[in-house]
Amino acid sequence: MSDGKTLRQRIRGGEVLVALRGSLNTGKDELADIWSTGLYDYVWVDGQHTPYSEEQLIAYCAAAEELGIDVQLRIPHTRHAYLVGRFLDFGLSAVLVPEVMEPETVDDAISYAYYGPIGRRSWGGLQRRGLRGLNGVPKDLDRHAYAAWWNDYVVLAIQVESVEAVTNIQKLAKPGVSVVTFGPRDLSFSLEDHPEYPLQSVEDCMRNVAAQLKGTDIRLAMGTATEPDERAPYLEMGITLFQGDAPG
Repeated sequence: MSDGKTLRQRIRGGEVLVALRGSLNTGKDELADIWSTGLYDYVWVDGQHTPYSEEQLIAYCAAAEELGIDVQLRIPHTRHAYLVGRFLDFGLSAVLVPEVMEPETVDDAISYAYYGPIGRRSWGGLQRRGLRGLNGVPKDLDRHAYAAWWNDYVVLAIQVESVEAVTNIQKLAKPGVSVVTFGPRDLSFSLEDHPEYPLQSVEDCMRNVAAQLKGTDIRLAMGTATEPDERAPYLEMGITLFQGDAPG
């Protein structure tokens, strides 16, 4: 947290934030050392292209919570959006659904990221974020109070990696979605497969999505690592969330 604000509040407020591209092989002491640099605002973990175990993820999230660090997981597959609640039960603060193209995928993600009355996430999971009474979260929250706290805390992101997603972003960026993340490499594949598409570059697509979402509280993120001196053009487009590798 920063100045008492949650990660979601900071995102919504338009702060420029940087996610550490984390590894589940990083121990708590090493993570604390990395965090002490002050370069990062949350951790991003890739579950789509990186092997991991649920036990690893639970242990990493527990260590991160003790250090006051929020963790976002890119889930393994688009069609796993209905499992978002299960992933969140492991102690995550945020999830990213990759390769989103259909509104139904977003509907699933929203349904299982949020408790009622917004969604239908199932109650349970001893490793859930906020149950340990850490980082200013009252430990004695009852079921309704915890659900209300969570529904204003969770960060749900979807990844735009196709011309279809760019075209239909207003149908995909539904209430309950906090972040739209760009996947430049897969978006490049999609553009190459659609030479007739009126937008001719990844940057054109980013600007188009930014224009379509202007005036909403949904923020834009880069889905690949960037160095600080590479971010100015993306900031001008309206992107406020970035990723960076660990020092050294």
